[in-house]
Amino acid sequence: MMKPKAKKFRIRRAGGTPTPAEPVEQAQPQPAAPLAQQPQQPQPGAQHQRPQRLSPQEEGFLSPREEIEAIKQENLTGRQLRMARREAQKHGLNPSSDLDAVRLLRKNGHNPFKRSDLLELVVSDQQGDGPQNLPAAIRHAPPPSPHVLTPDDRAGEVRKIQVDLARRRRRRLALLLVKLAFFVFGPTFLAGYYYYNIATPMYATKSEFVIQQADSGSLGAAAGLLSGTSYATAKDSITVQSYLNSRVAMLRLDDEFGFKAHFQQAFIDPIQRLDPNGTNEAAYRIYNKRVKIGYDPTEGIIKMEVIAASPEASRVFSEALIGYAEEQVDQMTSRLRGDQMKGARQSFNNAEKRMLEAQKRVLKLQEDRGVLNPESEISSRMQQITAREVQLSDKKLELAELQDNPRPNRTKVDIAKRSIARYEAEIARMKSELTQGNGSQGSIAVILGELRVANADLATRQLMLSQSLQLLETARIEANRQVRYLSLGVPPIPPDEATYPRAFENTLLAFLVFAGIYLMASLTASILREQITA
Repeated sequence: MMKPKAKKFRIRRAGGTPTPAEPVEQAQPQPAAPLAQQPQQPQPGAQHQRPQRLSPQEEGFLSPREEIEAIKQENLTGRQLRMARREAQKHGLNPSSDLDAVRLLRKNGHNPFKRSDLLELVVSDQQGDGPQNLPAAIRHAPPPSPHVLTPDDRAGEVRKIQVDLARRRRRRLALLLVKLAFFVFGPTFLAGYYYYNIATPMYATKSEFVIQQADSGSLGAAAGLLSGTSYATAKDSITVQSYLNSRVAMLRLDDEFGFKAHFQQAFIDPIQRLDPNGTNEAAYRIYNKRVKIGYDPTEGIIKMEVIAASPEASRVFSEALIGYAEEQVDQMTSRLRGDQMKGARQSFNNAEKRMLEAQKRVLKLQEDRGVLNPESEISSRMQQITAREVQLSDKKLELAELQDNPRPNRTKVDIAKRSIARYEAEIARMKSELTQGNGSQGSIAVILGELRVANADLATRQLMLSQSLQLLETARIEANRQVRYLSLGVPPIPPDEATYPRAFENTLLAFLVFAGIYLMASLTASILREQITA
């Protein structure tokens, strides 16, 4: 089905001089007028004059339908009718159609084509109040009837289409190859040239070590289920890994072994070389690339790879980092072990000091009171008092026997009475010494009480000393259990040939990266193009 062609309009001045044709405007289809009312088509080369618009006096005697029919005779363009509708809406009118909009505007004294840029360019040469000469539509003849193609013509047309498609395919393929060469093959070639011809050979020294915990047989089952496994030292391994990847390790390695100076040597290519005036941050970026440390939590093994420009330098750097890791492991547990031993040792020293003070107090009481053992002294005194009481009883019996005699011997009786008095005085004196003392020294009971208190304090201090000694021994065992050891599983051995760069692998990786970037960019551009043109 043929597409409808747009109408063409030519603007002519009053003098008849044709002006350049305006661009083709798409006219809205208008209802066909009766054959008797349709204007005749102008002859080629003849000046076409559109019908004059009715005067306001004549319009007042016409009905709205007749006015619309008269406006149809003016052959207004679709653009003019749309402008008239917009102008009517601007003035608050409510037309039923575009032609009705022209009628209402003229009835209200408004020019429906006042804001037209096309009419502003066309200025009449005549200065008067005459009617405006609006452009007239040039109506073309109806399209010719479709032509029936013969088989030869159809084959020729198909051949032309095939040739055109092949030409377009070749053009698109050539453009695709140009894009691939510019965005994929070119960068890949540059990357391969760098890896094969420019990159400085680097040597990697690999080593593996594990952090172990000291085993203690005295702990038994109380050590826990995780003791002796890799999970028991997981935190220590992660801490050591973080320390070796830190700036502190890099600065220490640079101060002791010249890490920055090694990578500032002139024979290293510019991409891998560190600038002579490079900052610590630039050196740290190189350090992160050249020192690779990984931790395997299932086995508890720390794997380290140190890359340098020479095999000997890589071995030296690797051994230095292993030494730093061992110091860090010992430093992490030294404070804990020191705190445990410090508290236990201080408690033991205090208990020992107080025990000695209690023992000195007992000795001082014994020296001051002159009593070595108050209990034995009291027992001896009680035996003496008992012996004196027995002798006193004997003397009393002897006196009783003498007094039973009708004529007792006065001398024997006096002697017996004096003996009884002496025994009673001796017993009273001995008992008073046990309870009241004898002048400067206190009584035996007081001395016994003081010595018992001192001995009890001494026994308590001895018990506390033994407990402190036991705690000290436990702390020592626990401190030994807290010790961490760095066991080297794979020692650092330098390679005899360059490890990096891996030219083929790196070139292939560069190709895949550039191809992926180009593919994503192409897909994104195609999607955006489709969204814009949809």
